[in-house]
Amino acid sequence: MENLWNSYKLPIIAAIVLAMIALSSIVVVPETQQAVVIRTGEPVRVANRFEPDQNFGDTGAGIVGRIPLIERVQMVDKRVLNLAMENEQVLSNDQQRLQVDAYARFRIIDPVLMVETAGDTEGVRNQLEPILNSVLRQELGRRTFAAMLTAERGNAMRNIRDNLDKEARQYGAQVIDVRVKRTDLPEGTPLQSAFNRMRTDREREARTIRATGGRNARIIRADADAEAARMYAESYGKDPGFYDFYRAMQSYDATFAKGAEGESSIIMSPDNEYLRQFRGSR
Repeated sequence: MENLWNSYKLPIIAAIVLAMIALSSIVVVPETQQAVVIRTGEPVRVANRFEPDQNFGDTGAGIVGRIPLIERVQMVDKRVLNLAMENEQVLSNDQQRLQVDAYARFRIIDPVLMVETAGDTEGVRNQLEPILNSVLRQELGRRTFAAMLTAERGNAMRNIRDNLDKEARQYGAQVIDVRVKRTDLPEGTPLQSAFNRMRTDREREARTIRATGGRNARIIRADADAEAARMYAESYGKDPGFYDFYRAMQSYDATFAKGAEGESSIIMSPDNEYLRQFRGSR
């Protein structure tokens, strides 16, 4: 065995490296997920994209290729997702303060737009939650409490769904349905009810501000990543040696900085290929 290793050391190492590269260049996409391939911060293609009336098994699920180190794959849920709104106080047209529990069901139909504007499905929920709250308040505010116990409730739900769907399209989502689970008068004294309403309003306003800030941060970060990727590509074309040195320094920082924070020790030979940038050119 030792003679075999000594005789075929380089071919064996090369085969292992090629196998690792081959494994890192493929991703398995399940039927329930859409795969967005992102290159240098920009979505370039989608695998297993949602299509209406598509039969199970006829989608693009399965093995998807990617370029290692340059491209990454972000999974986006293909199934119907839920957005819940619980214990919200709404003022009806007859000045009744109502305790409302509602939910909406949506799915991602444009995963590229979703990645660019919201980042992930949780980001879509954060964006749609204050919008659902707003359109629900507007629609129920036009109706009396008694009307919500009649067939007029269905018309209100359709209007809420249509208005929410218009906003959801900006984030690559489609709202399928909106339902109110419960509409009751709030418990406690009027003063306590007013206090709870004001607290709910402030919490909703804070969620809206955080969601907007998160969206703007993702857009700025994406633009910065794209600009950085462009500069890296230009520097690699002008000076491949410097690019190799810069990437090595990043790797050293990630490896040794994390090791310094813990109790582990890293022991390497000075002749280790990983440390070639420390030795300089010879």
